[in-house]
Amino acid sequence: MKVPLSWLREYVDLPAVTAHEVADKLTAAGLKLESITSHGHEIKNVVVGEVLDIEELTEFKKPIRYCQVEVGEAAPRGIVCGATNFSVGDRVPVALPGAVLPGGFEIGARKTYGRVSDGMICSEAELGIADSSPGILVLEPGAPIGADIVELLQLRDDVIELEITPDRGYALSIRGVAREAAIAFGVPFRDPADLDLPDTAEAAYPASIGDPSACDRFVLREVGGFDPAAPSPLWMRVRLLRAGMRPVSLAVDVTNYVMLELGQPLHAFDRTKLTGEIVVRRARAGETLETLDHVVRKLHPDDILITDGSGPISMAGTMGGLATEISGSSTELVIEAAHFSATGTARMSRRHNLVSEASKRFERGVDRELPLYASWRAVKLLVELGGGTAAPGVTHAAIEVDPVRITIPADHPDRVAGMAYGREVVIRHLEQVGCTVTATEPAAATAGGASASGAAATGVVSGGDLGDALDVTEGATDLITVTPPTWRPDLTDPNDLAEEVIRLVGYDRLPSVLPAAPAGGGLTEGQRLRRRVGRALAAAGYVEVLSYPFLGERDFDNLQLPAGDPRRVATRLANPLSEDEPLMRTTLLPGLLKTLVRNVGRGFSDVALFEVGAVYRPEPGAPEKAPVLPVSRRPRPEELASVEAALPAQPLRVAVVLTGERERSGWWGGGRAAGWADAIEAARTVVREARLVPVVSADAHEPWHPGRCAAIHVGDELIGHAGELHPRVIEAYGLPPRTCAMEIELTRLERGLPGPVQTPAISSYPVATQDVALVVPAATPVATVEQALREGAGELLESIRLFDVYTGAQVGEGNKSLAYSLRFRAPDRTLTVEETTAARDAAVSLATERLGAQLRGA
Repeated sequence: MKVPLSWLREYVDLPAVTAHEVADKLTAAGLKLESITSHGHEIKNVVVGEVLDIEELTEFKKPIRYCQVEVGEAAPRGIVCGATNFSVGDRVPVALPGAVLPGGFEIGARKTYGRVSDGMICSEAELGIADSSPGILVLEPGAPIGADIVELLQLRDDVIELEITPDRGYALSIRGVAREAAIAFGVPFRDPADLDLPDTAEAAYPASIGDPSACDRFVLREVGGFDPAAPSPLWMRVRLLRAGMRPVSLAVDVTNYVMLELGQPLHAFDRTKLTGEIVVRRARAGETLETLDHVVRKLHPDDILITDGSGPISMAGTMGGLATEISGSSTELVIEAAHFSATGTARMSRRHNLVSEASKRFERGVDRELPLYASWRAVKLLVELGGGTAAPGVTHAAIEVDPVRITIPADHPDRVAGMAYGREVVIRHLEQVGCTVTATEPAAATAGGASASGAAATGVVSGGDLGDALDVTEGATDLITVTPPTWRPDLTDPNDLAEEVIRLVGYDRLPSVLPAAPAGGGLTEGQRLRRRVGRALAAAGYVEVLSYPFLGERDFDNLQLPAGDPRRVATRLANPLSEDEPLMRTTLLPGLLKTLVRNVGRGFSDVALFEVGAVYRPEPGAPEKAPVLPVSRRPRPEELASVEAALPAQPLRVAVVLTGERERSGWWGGGRAAGWADAIEAARTVVREARLVPVVSADAHEPWHPGRCAAIHVGDELIGHAGELHPRVIEAYGLPPRTCAMEIELTRLERGLPGPVQTPAISSYPVATQDVALVVPAATPVATVEQALREGAGELLESIRLFDVYTGAQVGEGNKSLAYSLRFRAPDRTLTVEETTAARDAAVSLATERLGAQLRGA
């Protein structure tokens, strides 16, 4: 909402403050400032001149005129001008030599077209009034010669642009912002809607409401004898432009001006194009409407329409129809003002992707008392500026709506804010925003009863169904009943009223109190594990990312998941952000793979990413939909249980993806491409942070390559997989060749944690090293050999490391040699050669027994 400060001052006696000071006050009241724009402050030395003589210079290809202009000086000035829309005797704005126009454009005397132009005759665009102009700005005949144009036309102004949130629809008008400014500065407010309506019982054009759920008030007034050629006055055009709207014609400009001023959208029909009674109703099957933007729209049964005998003539509160449009020959006008359903208008606007200034206001809630006053304001302007005659009658179709009444303890805002305001302060600020406040007897608000004003013990009474209300009155003795004004449909419960008091007193007045830290042991072991895992992966060169937890059916196909795979069973969202991704993720990989593709596409060829997050796995037999619980009270245990039963299991997982070089190449030599072994090492890194020993074994599991996939176990429990992705998965996502990934379930690791970290016992005795080289079949996984050696070596084994892999003629075709370094150490003594040899031989013996391994050279 763009608010010209000069327009605001018409209804509020603001003190001598700047636009920035006004904006600060409005921001403190909860209206967010977007920008402040100054207009006309840079214009200097532009005055009113009268054209005394015009000499047509015919020797040029385009019209050029040399004009003698009186500007209030001793002698007239000669000025060259190319515009032809003015004549002798007209008063025009003249920029004298030395003048400055918007944009810092300086004017001087210069020779052009064979004449010396001693200034410039200005158009609306050159004065910053409009973006473009067909010709020179011709002023009123009575404009005083030599007068300052800026002062005469009030061009010097500041425009405050505010971002209006959906609950503050009343602030989409000068009226609403002026009321907030008056409260903020503690000055009187003059309501522009405070008009004396003509006393008449006569009806205008016939109309009725066919669907009360779509519209509860519909007003029509008529204007006859309107001059369609009458121009919009300059002051109106300037205000519309400063407020962000383009002037069109007088009839359209008046409706837009009143909408900006009061907040009530209006629409003007050409009366001669209407047939039969106007009815507000919902659309019928098969109906269409060609709107003012020349688009034929297929109407939905929930669309709210204004219709006549010919069918739909307007999409209510959104856009008018082309058939009844005001044209350059329209002399008989019907002005419509109404109060349409906010939700109905919002849904219709989104359904047709048609957002207008009117729909923005209706969907946020318009004052239902305004149609009578706004329509009369528009009629008066059309009569005054367009030479029309107001018809004596008014059509007023209305559905009675009971006002909302809210009963609260007088100290409810105190309890919400955590500070004492006092009863008088609460009542004063509620009345400032237009509420009617009355005292309520406590006995009238007991359970099951209602007060004389209709306020119930639950806190809210309304003509509509607001659901279960907040029970804030229980046990209270000092109760007040508040009736919000019609321009504040957002005030529906006690906490809304508390918010009004808090913001008007000032959010800066709220005490800043840090909550006391509860006593405890700090982070849980699970939380510590998650932090250790993140630090370990970051130290290993991975970058953490956070991706959206959503995916689509296509992701399951891209991951090559077979039919019946449990990961295909996903929780579907009722209101997804994207129709392409309506499901909650059952694996972290799709989000990571899409992030990797995005990074590779932006030129990063070596990428290693990780993410820690929850996946969502529905339990078999769980309800398809979770129940919606009321927010007005604490849920009951059985209600919480029903929600819990519908929620999917949410185990925590960690996943990595990597591609490109794992070890960089450079002047020092060649690098090393990332491979399946790096993904497995990432899994080992994660498991080691849990102080557990991973068991790695070959596996075939989508989406990994069946020959380059490893299952990761801890004990007998499968915790995840790692390896190189399947070529079809790489092709489906557009990944670089040989992309690798790992995914582990941290929740299972947390269950196997051996307890709090204990300080390790460090042996002061020397280490004993034994090397062993085993010949095994080439297909034997290295991990199984290592596991056999580890189990066979016993408790004296401190660590085991593979330091060489050899294949060649010396070990025979189809075999490979694995060389390990075994480190032995005892906590209480120096090991003897016999002890370390025996431990080594036991390790080799178990590997031989389990895997058929042979000592190399034996």
